[in-house]
Amino acid sequence: MDINVIIVEDELHSGKMLKEMVATLRPEWKIEALLQSVSETVEWLQQHEQPSIIFLDIELADGNCFSIFDQVQVDSGIIFTTAYNEFALKAFQTNSIDYLLKPIKEGDLLRSIEKVESAIEMITNNIQPDINYQQLASTILNSKKDYRQRFVISKRESFFKLSVEEIAYFYFDSRVTFAVTYDNKHHVLNQPLDKIELELDPKSFFRTNRQSIVNVEAIDRFETYFSGKLVVKLINDLNDKIIISRAKATLFKEWMNQ
Repeated sequence: MDINVIIVEDELHSGKMLKEMVATLRPEWKIEALLQSVSETVEWLQQHEQPSIIFLDIELADGNCFSIFDQVQVDSGIIFTTAYNEFALKAFQTNSIDYLLKPIKEGDLLRSIEKVESAIEMITNNIQPDINYQQLASTILNSKKDYRQRFVISKRESFFKLSVEEIAYFYFDSRVTFAVTYDNKHHVLNQPLDKIELELDPKSFFRTNRQSIVNVEAIDRFETYFSGKLVVKLINDLNDKIIISRAKATLFKEWMNQ
């Protein structure tokens, strides 16, 4: 059975990353379009046959995705991609095939793909769940995710507030996570990088590799490196070599160019 897919994602680098992940997990699926806005998606759906699956971001360049359903009949299976909180996610569980919480992890994507595959017979026979998109929109839009604003750090027997905006980058070394401020002070945090990444605003922070996350405001420049990689140089020589892999290089450039 042929599975056709479109991806609707406001942030181009996130859309391309999701496209690459889907293509890796299901190379036989045909990804027909990568779209970024409500108007672009409506136009595409009006001019093409409905895809089997739509990966649909909630907030798009020209509004929220629910206005799409006011303008065109959508019969595809929908997997929402979102940065909204867990309360709102309960609505996704009952009103769509599945949801993916940003930043999207490969394991979560595989779970959603397997869930889609189990429902594919219903989709192809045009048997759709009774979804109240207006109710879903109201629940979601009133439950927008708040990104982390501060950390509590300890020194000896005292505790201090560390604002996220003071942090130039995070790194993981010898099983310890550190936050480095602009004055080059290193603070120990008790959360793993994967959890911290979920709590940070993706417009301001980029997961450069498995060991580090960098604040856009801390970047001075980046340069070409070996084998298509990039090396990121931070202001005030805070770190002399943060490496971006070849696979992430294009996404990093697009993120920097937002």
